[in-house]
Amino acid sequence: MAKSFLFLSDFDGTLSDKDFFHVIIDRHFADQRQKLYDDWDKKVMTDLEYLSRLFRSIDRDQTQIDEDIDAVPFDPDAKEVIEQVKKLGGDFVVISAGTDYYIKRIFEKQGITGVKIYSNPGVYENRGIQLRPDPNGPYFSELYGIDKQKLARDLMKDYDTVFFAGDSLPDLKAAMLADTVFAKGKLQPLLDQENKDYVAINNFKDIEQFLDTHEEAIINGSR
Repeated sequence: MAKSFLFLSDFDGTLSDKDFFHVIIDRHFADQRQKLYDDWDKKVMTDLEYLSRLFRSIDRDQTQIDEDIDAVPFDPDAKEVIEQVKKLGGDFVVISAGTDYYIKRIFEKQGITGVKIYSNPGVYENRGIQLRPDPNGPYFSELYGIDKQKLARDLMKDYDTVFFAGDSLPDLKAAMLADTVFAKGKLQPLLDQENKDYVAINNFKDIEQFLDTHEEAIINGSR
């Protein structure tokens, strides 16, 4: 079956119920928790610089960091939705401003294959995770490390229909390009401000139900 549609999804807070950096703060920086969350909310530095500093300061060996990754609450219905997208003839792609270091491990643990991951490259080094985005790459963003809007616009060229799932501000511009948006959390009021229609969700079970009820239209390439 020809690939007639593309399903783009954010990872942290969308495919997972909690951001990886929240897990790291809560588990290892509890004494600095309030300040770290305040700094994030107030954007005292770019998201890329914030996550780079936090991840490289974890100060744990690789096995211990793997345990932190395993503590990320992955949506229990996400794998089923990914398989459902494939069965309907679509491609499921992750675009994340986090790092592929933990996303790849989580997918491996979940037995999820055949999903392209576009995220900031990360490696274990000096008892932390070092982010290594390419400043000369076509999708580089000084703010996030990866520009989801540019990436989404490029990826969607080969598809008739595009779905997008996200939960926060870094997802907004990419979501505006999609035919159908599944929105969680903070993304919902942001889309309201832009008068962009969306399907409000709490989790991937809601997406699964949507795909079930719209299966024929999706297969036929309808929007």
